[in-house]
Amino acid sequence: MKIAFLSPFYPYRGGIAQFSDSLFEALSKEHDVKAFTFIRQYPKILFPGTSQFVLDEDIKRDINAVRVLDSINPFTYWKTAKRIDKFKPDLIITSYWMPFFAPSFGIVSFLLKRKGYKIISILHNVIPHEKRTGDVMLTKFFFRQNTGLIVLNDESRKDLEKLMPGSKFFVHPHPLYNHYGNITGKAEARKSLNIPGDKKVILFFGFIRDYKGLDILLESMNELDESYHLIIAGEVYGSFQKYKDIIDKYSLQDKISLHIKYIPDSKVSVYFSAADVTILPYRSGTQSGIIGISYHFDTPVIVADTGGLKEMVENEKTGLIITSSAPELIAKALKKYFDEELKETFQPNIIEFKKKYSWEGLAEAITNFDNSIN
Repeated sequence: MKIAFLSPFYPYRGGIAQFSDSLFEALSKEHDVKAFTFIRQYPKILFPGTSQFVLDEDIKRDINAVRVLDSINPFTYWKTAKRIDKFKPDLIITSYWMPFFAPSFGIVSFLLKRKGYKIISILHNVIPHEKRTGDVMLTKFFFRQNTGLIVLNDESRKDLEKLMPGSKFFVHPHPLYNHYGNITGKAEARKSLNIPGDKKVILFFGFIRDYKGLDILLESMNELDESYHLIIAGEVYGSFQKYKDIIDKYSLQDKISLHIKYIPDSKVSVYFSAADVTILPYRSGTQSGIIGISYHFDTPVIVADTGGLKEMVENEKTGLIITSSAPELIAKALKKYFDEELKETFQPNIIEFKKKYSWEGLAEAITNFDNSIN
């Protein structure tokens, strides 16, 4: 089968691009897949990070995507549809994660659907993390241009059924990333990060955004003794000042290692190998690739009971689920985790859990779904 896949791909960085790269590779094992991506994803004025592109240290993905779509240039919407039409695919797959892209992806999909193509979109978020006026209208416009939709957890299913009753869709869990290399020795990893080997090491990893609750986590660190150490590793969207203010307020400098920068693929293993547990104190969230990365390195997680995050965690087996991201609950969960030495208990369960969430499984589910819809 010939498949056209419109999404962020390498050399763009971030969770959506990495998801698309991995799915592309899985689909390509059985099908003729052609990737289409942006010549400009975000205008610089709307992108709060340092760069939209990978670094030299990142793992090179052999995608060779056709760069044709400019998110804010309507002429390229028509051009993108024309390039995809020229490929004559049996199926078109797109990614959707925020309403900003509804006009570009929506118009491309409209032009292609009008020609009779089947289009399936993978919805990384049905409702955006940070809501704005017009989001619902734009989201509905995009969804209507698709033949079928895919959501990655039950929380997104509920959102979709509420927003677009009667939609054709299926639910498939977020597969686990497997391209970050192998676990390195804990002592070696901690030495490279200048962290004492005897600390109880907590990892907060990934892009730092308001909804991820880093401020709450910092408040909880004030309730823990000096044996606990937090690594914050990731690029900040916006300003880090409010987090620095909390660190200064409680004099947390000696309990925290700051790596406020984009972490290239080649360095990811160091952080997870150094950590005893990964924490996601999110205020909201449908799913997270961070949980999958943590599992890849056999590192348990502690997550807030919000959105679809809990669907990737077997409570008391692969991690702990806290009822809310309140500082005292985070501190209590961390104490329980270390006092009861749960890492050793959870790791065998994580190894079994990983077997269920392959990219090949998602690729097969998509083609089966394609065969079932008109």
